[in-house]
Amino acid sequence: MNTVTTKDGAHIFFKDWGSGKPIVFSHGWPLDADAWDPQLLFFVQHGFRVIAHDRRGHGRSSQTPTGNNMDTYADDLAAVIEHLDLKEAVLIGHSTGGGEVAHYIGRHGTKRVAKAVLIGAVPPLMLKTAANPGGLPMDVFDGIRKGVAENRSQFYKDLAVPFFGYNRQGAKVSQGTIDEFWRQGMRGGIVGQYACIKEFSEVDYTPDLQKIDVPTLVLHGDDDQIVPIDAAGRMSAKIVKNATLKVVAGAPHGMCATHADKINADLLEFIKG
Repeated sequence: MNTVTTKDGAHIFFKDWGSGKPIVFSHGWPLDADAWDPQLLFFVQHGFRVIAHDRRGHGRSSQTPTGNNMDTYADDLAAVIEHLDLKEAVLIGHSTGGGEVAHYIGRHGTKRVAKAVLIGAVPPLMLKTAANPGGLPMDVFDGIRKGVAENRSQFYKDLAVPFFGYNRQGAKVSQGTIDEFWRQGMRGGIVGQYACIKEFSEVDYTPDLQKIDVPTLVLHGDDDQIVPIDAAGRMSAKIVKNATLKVVAGAPHGMCATHADKINADLLEFIKG
């Protein structure tokens, strides 16, 4: 397996396929790089080099008891990018991975980055505060912690339904997609996944968004039940300089799977533009 060893000894697994312009993908919680399969295959077939890693505590990467925080996640992403000596890369992050992309740029700059994409991403801040009244209350995230701690297997099976919009009238439910969400979730470690809940809910990524100085595409479904568009995508598009917001009508949080053709086309247009 392809891995890079970080300063604290963690092994970060990554996929590296194809040749050409590099595209680096950061996945959402509680998943791993396999969540990007529809995009990885598409872009390899279109002549790009694709790189996707498993966040520590997730997938095939080390299940470390420490370092399960966004600073370290961003540094782990930097370790992969620097190990592969990537230049002029397009960074694409979904959900928590969008926070990771933003925080990577906040900590490491854009010397290796040509463009950025935030898909259904958690920035600027998921948590409801006095300064962020459109966020979600803490009890929502406490409920996620409770579900993970008490029976994460069942919790992930239940979470997959609104994640992919399968609870909407007329939705074409794919049991395989639900099973794959569960498989990826259970391959990760409970300690890292539990700690990561704080990172996608309580971290304020506004300072990171303000540092993004490359062309940025914000993609968000207007039926996202996990990361509501008004408190996330629309806000991020206002903060990031020269950002382009594309709203995907009727799309759920997991639209990279349910609306793969649409997302791939939008990404290709942005990357080639």
